[in-house]
Amino acid sequence: VQLQASGGGLVQAGGSLRLSCVASGRTFRRYTMGWVRRAPGKEREIIAAVHRSGGRLYHADSVKGRFTISRDNAKNTLYLQMNSLRPEDTAIYYCAAGPENYWPLKDDYWGQGTLVTVSS
Repeated sequence: VQLQASGGGLVQAGGSLRLSCVASGRTFRRYTMGWVRRAPGKEREIIAAVHRSGGRLYHADSVKGRFTISRDNAKNTLYLQMNSLRPEDTAIYYCAAGPENYWPLKDDYWGQGTLVTVSS
């Protein structure tokens, strides 16, 4: 599966952004999908995941209550709605895909990232 993320940019603290990730091929609906971010000098962090059915969600404590993951299998698209952004959310955000039988996410496949910068 090939993944293409978009929607990043520069935003002030407290603002919102919506990331999208379009997957190529007809296998999108077979995968658990998620968002992974990598901030400067930090380890990668799996911040959200959604089961292939869309019925099971995971959000890391660092983003819970502020970010929401969703998917549209008909459009082969994954989303991440990010509200109440903080400077510490500044990172490159990647969409990722993994097997449905691993929870929350085994990020076997990554797309190119999209940069999110939150100014204070």
